[in-house]
Amino acid sequence: MNTFGEHFTFTSFGESHGRAIGGVLDGVPAGLHIDLTLIQSELDRRAGRGKVKGERRKAKGEEVNGGVSPRALRETDEVEWLSGVMDGVTLGTPIAFIIRNSDARPEDYEWLRHSYRIGHADRVYQEKYGIRDHRGGGRASARETAARVVAGSIAKQILAEKNIHIEAKLVQVGEETNAERFDAYIAAIQQDGDSIGGIVECRITGMPIGVGEPIFDKLQAHLAFAMMSINACKGFEYGSGFEGVSKKGSEMYLSENTRLISGGIAGGISDSTPIVFRCVFKPTASNRKTLRREAAGRHDACVAVRAVPVVEAMAAMVLADWHDF
Repeated sequence: MNTFGEHFTFTSFGESHGRAIGGVLDGVPAGLHIDLTLIQSELDRRAGRGKVKGERRKAKGEEVNGGVSPRALRETDEVEWLSGVMDGVTLGTPIAFIIRNSDARPEDYEWLRHSYRIGHADRVYQEKYGIRDHRGGGRASARETAARVVAGSIAKQILAEKNIHIEAKLVQVGEETNAERFDAYIAAIQQDGDSIGGIVECRITGMPIGVGEPIFDKLQAHLAFAMMSINACKGFEYGSGFEGVSKKGSEMYLSENTRLISGGIAGGISDSTPIVFRCVFKPTASNRKTLRREAAGRHDACVAVRAVPVVEAMAAMVLADWHDF
């Protein structure tokens, strides 16, 4: 499926090295004044432009910045609005947009026409559909998440009118938990031609009590479903998460931090306190060490860096899709 949501719906399209990627949004209310500058800034965050403080240096002839893919820094990611928006105001009709791929290099992936990369969707796509786009993974590429960020940015603006705000941040890279050391750590990993995983934490504030349904429609289930659809996401936890297994009940529920234990959700329903969850992202499967070729140079040393706004976007779409609040 390429469509997310039931009431606030988002359909994405396009391939990594095709002419463009894009999306169609439906269920956006009429009369919403869209901050187009905010949407572009969110896309810039996803691309790693101006947000990574790591040391700049050359590696294999490519400029690197905090471990971000050189292609991500070159793509302009300018949104072209095709329908549903006039003079920056939504019409209540389907919103269609595209983002042209300005730095696509399909020739770099010709060697993949008859080869499969370990850790990618190459083989399973071929086996399932009998055909695949070998150019950088096609639909399985993280390039597709740029369209999600556009949709999520609109969802965030809808939620802001309800005083609901979403903010995510990178809290761990490999074994490193000191944010001041992330840039240097990631830069060293990329200089070595390798990659590393990371953890993104997201916090949602302003949520009213009562969002979510018992049993199969729990709020955390919807959030987990959305987060696990993001490329390279390998795990989801909310509240105390897996850490709770090492705690006694008396330590957890008699403490002053019970709101952190529940993560803002009780019985699958928001309890009006901040919702806190975390996502873990695996190391990039393709790098110079795993592929041993120059084409592997256009990779992120740590995909979790650029996943931060994608996590926010998916969380926003989950909440915007909730039709009864």
